[in-house]
Amino acid sequence: MKYFRWRARGRALLDGASEIDEPISAEIFSVERLEHHAESLAKAQEVWPAQTAGISLRRRLRSNAIGLDGAFHALTGAMARGRPVTPAADWLVDNYYIVDEHIRAVRHDLPPGFYKQLPKLSNGPLRGYPRVYGLAWAIVAHSDSRFELKTLPRFCHAYQRIQPLTIGELWAVAITLRVVLIENLSRLAAGMVYRLALREKADALADKLLPNDAGQAAANTAANSAASAAVMRGVEAQALPNAFSAQLFKRLRDHDPETTPALAWLHRRFAGLGTTADDIVHGEHQRQGTVNLSVRNIITSLRLISAVDWAKFFEGVSLVDELMRQRSAYAAFDFRTRDLYRHAIEDLARRSGHTEMHVAQRALDAAERAAAQASSGGTRLPPHALEPGYFLVSAGRAELERELGYQVPWNQRLARGTRAAGLLGYGGGIALSSAVLTGALLRLAGAPGVNGIADAAIVLLALL
Repeated sequence: MKYFRWRARGRALLDGASEIDEPISAEIFSVERLEHHAESLAKAQEVWPAQTAGISLRRRLRSNAIGLDGAFHALTGAMARGRPVTPAADWLVDNYYIVDEHIRAVRHDLPPGFYKQLPKLSNGPLRGYPRVYGLAWAIVAHSDSRFELKTLPRFCHAYQRIQPLTIGELWAVAITLRVVLIENLSRLAAGMVYRLALREKADALADKLLPNDAGQAAANTAANSAASAAVMRGVEAQALPNAFSAQLFKRLRDHDPETTPALAWLHRRFAGLGTTADDIVHGEHQRQGTVNLSVRNIITSLRLISAVDWAKFFEGVSLVDELMRQRSAYAAFDFRTRDLYRHAIEDLARRSGHTEMHVAQRALDAAERAAAQASSGGTRLPPHALEPGYFLVSAGRAELERELGYQVPWNQRLARGTRAAGLLGYGGGIALSSAVLTGALLRLAGAPGVNGIADAAIVLLALL
């Protein structure tokens, strides 16, 4: 069914290629020029001041996944019928399993809550999308979908020379690159199916214009000419896309113009457009080569993305990590501890209105003040109180929250109250919940003959 829907769509688009989105492509930049472009983007891009849902990347991914699945079935169906397909189509069909794996990985790694926290663009053509999506789009467009790990950090560093990226955005780089690459592949695949339908239409027209055999051609030249003229009048007012024109010319060029007047008519059409048949065919071959290279780059890039240590990449480009390493023993800690610090910085920044860099600086300042007081003999503090982690994830956090104006959410208030009560709070919370739930169920059941004492006895038994 998907294949037939795509065939129908392809034929509906024969006179309107503009309905197919163009591939994500722009001028190819060197690494140095890409760095300059990153700085220009950072100066031009603005984000909403508060969290917003923005345009859903999950919905866009779902649409692209459906399109790719339909294209895959359309192309495999054409191959099964013996239709020739382009090298790019071969690449897509042979490596579709890789694309499918990445689609499932993005769905798993992009929860709605995490996506909502990403800063969204408030201006430009990608308004409403995450800022990191605009970065990934620029990288893909100006590299012809070719991912290089040595280029990506330089691009991120250049961008952050103008404005810093958040911790969440840097973690989202890998996911967003996958989303944009899949988007580009979906656009290229739609073009493959569209041009496949054009070539099939050109073949059907050629079958009408060409005589069945040489004997019939010699005997019925006038009849063939009249039939060809009728067919050509039907096509005269239609636009002839390059893929259609190139395929039609290939089918007609080896025939005698005397018995195939459509060939002379086709040359007149080309001349009226200021071009030639050779230019049309050459341009179509060149376009196929470009699409083939882009598809190969996308498949190769998806493979490379799977092999990258993204934690190492993140810690190499994060400005918060750089600051923490410079002013504390942060680098000596294990990854889980560093990640715990980062989550605390994100949470404090999100609920206080300050930037992550400002939160990290305040935690470091607090640790340095504590160290100065301890060295002067003013206070006696345990060694861990001289580290920023004491103010991020330990007993000093309340002090840092007051400095930042942190708004404690109700669920954190409840969790902190339970922890402060210790074992009594933990056990008491479970006992209270069990008693309330059992009592409510008894009331809902409305058991006859049960009095208050019996109710209390049943509730007490439920606590066991």
